[in-house]
Amino acid sequence: MQLRNRTLAWSAAGLFAVGTATGLAAPSFLQSGPAAPADSSAASGGAAQPFQAIAPAAAPNYRAIVQRNQAAVVGITTQGPTPTAGEFSGGNPLGGDDNPLSQFFRNMPNAPHRGIMHAQGSGFLVSSDGIVLTNAHVVDGAKEVMVKLSNHREYKAKVLGADKTSDIAVLKIDARDLPSVHIGNSDQLSVGDYVLAIGEPFGLEETATAGIVSAKGRSLPGDGYVPFIQTDAAVNPGNSGGPLFDASGSVVGINAQIYTNSGGYQGVSFAIPINLAMQVKDQIVKTGKVTHARLGVEVQTLTQALADSFKMQVPNGALVAKVEPDSAADRAGLKAGDVILKLNGTPIIDAGQLSARVGEAAPGDKVAIEVWRDGKSTTINATIGTSTPVEVADARDGASPQARLGLAVRPLNPDERKQAGISGGLIVEDVQGRAADAGIQPGDVVLSVDGTPVQSVGQLRKLVQDHDKQIALLIQRGENRLFIPVTLG
Repeated sequence: MQLRNRTLAWSAAGLFAVGTATGLAAPSFLQSGPAAPADSSAASGGAAQPFQAIAPAAAPNYRAIVQRNQAAVVGITTQGPTPTAGEFSGGNPLGGDDNPLSQFFRNMPNAPHRGIMHAQGSGFLVSSDGIVLTNAHVVDGAKEVMVKLSNHREYKAKVLGADKTSDIAVLKIDARDLPSVHIGNSDQLSVGDYVLAIGEPFGLEETATAGIVSAKGRSLPGDGYVPFIQTDAAVNPGNSGGPLFDASGSVVGINAQIYTNSGGYQGVSFAIPINLAMQVKDQIVKTGKVTHARLGVEVQTLTQALADSFKMQVPNGALVAKVEPDSAADRAGLKAGDVILKLNGTPIIDAGQLSARVGEAAPGDKVAIEVWRDGKSTTINATIGTSTPVEVADARDGASPQARLGLAVRPLNPDERKQAGISGGLIVEDVQGRAADAGIQPGDVVLSVDGTPVQSVGQLRKLVQDHDKQIALLIQRGENRLFIPVTLG
């Protein structure tokens, strides 16, 4: 499976919704910040200190790390329908090159017609009973998923759940007494630490590459929820979903994305922190769904000009551009024009960092938010809210009506209903199986089933349950409406 590519359009993304999958944020490394002092004496105001050489550290035992863990790293192959041209998985879903974000999707294969698509990726065993972690985009749209162990044994895998917000998927194979990795602590990583990646780039089994942590907490356009680990370990298409190990041989990340102009490795790779991945995994295994924390604000990173306008000495913080009605932020009293400086005492340097900190919280957590308002700082207490729970496509209950359809849906929030000009309906978050075969796409709004308006997930479940063979879904796609027949299994 090809890694998701990022190219040179990052500066176009300056605004995002905290705690959502669809938000955009300008990465912190594109924002200007206070210049570092030239030397320590300039910072302290004292005399220059004599230079003291730093003793070099011994390199990790990469051979031992590979020998211990390579048996727990798996290859993943998927088979599914090739999307039609213009769908997210093929071509440019944002339209022509005049769209400032279109460069994100260059180097992705076009899909002019439907057929059978085969793809490859990587994953790793986190328990001896066959639980596998990988990226959600590795298994997205797959009708069949196969897991290949290092001993060349192959198993058909069941997708327990796939969460697009974090790009984490959990698979299960029917096997016992399997080797598994040791889970580390990604919070303890520091820039400069050694890391090693194992995966199947271009289908080349058990390939190991090494590097260092280049940065932490990177926020990428469209992925504001994930505080990525940036590395210079060589990662290429096929490495998606594979583990990133620290110098002790523990997994600290899941390789997910690359920054590229060519479609291949250019020295900048991104991994999902394992602490976040394990939180998502635990929810999927326990409940079959994932609930994300949500504050309910749209924020942007401060520039020096904006900081001057708000009478701030340094351009640090997340500027609130919009507060969503009846959200956690609204109930706490946050306002547009507030600058969020700290969350529970942790400084917020830019918009992406706020998203990452909110993402680490759990719905219901109480947080103290320090904001800059009217030329002074004040503290506001808030209770973190939740995004609308989304039933995971192809979740464990394979006999459920939603699984028969292959849809993961949720009700539209008031702003979405207003924007779409409708009073109800369910927005499609993920689509697989028979619904995908029929041509339904993420972002479609299900308005009715066989002419009966749909207002809730429970109502859709009941309407589908009452049919044995085929239903007609009325779909709103952009400004257009169309009926799509779906054959049930």
